[in-house]
Amino acid sequence: MDFKELDPVLHSQLRLAIMSVLISEQEAEFTLLKERTNATAGNLSVQINKLKEAAYIDVTKQFKDNYPQTICKITDTGTRAFESYVRSIESYLQAARRK
Repeated sequence: MDFKELDPVLHSQLRLAIMSVLISEQEAEFTLLKERTNATAGNLSVQINKLKEAAYIDVTKQFKDNYPQTICKITDTGTRAFESYVRSIESYLQAARRK
């Protein structure tokens, strides 16, 4: 059985959690991601930047009612990477079940 390499960008608990939220929501505000992932604002910012650098998400910063608002949106590249990551994990699980 050949094990597929796991995407190092997604093989992080917080980045995977962010992507999981965005897969279902398509886009989410920073505060929603912070709530859903239970991350600190600083750590969430760092991980969002890593996902943005990988082109897995787009980040829009704007103002709403005079307050800064950050919106993260999953890209097609991010969707494909997430789906590939899930398939890779499934291959590991299938191998374990064969024992």
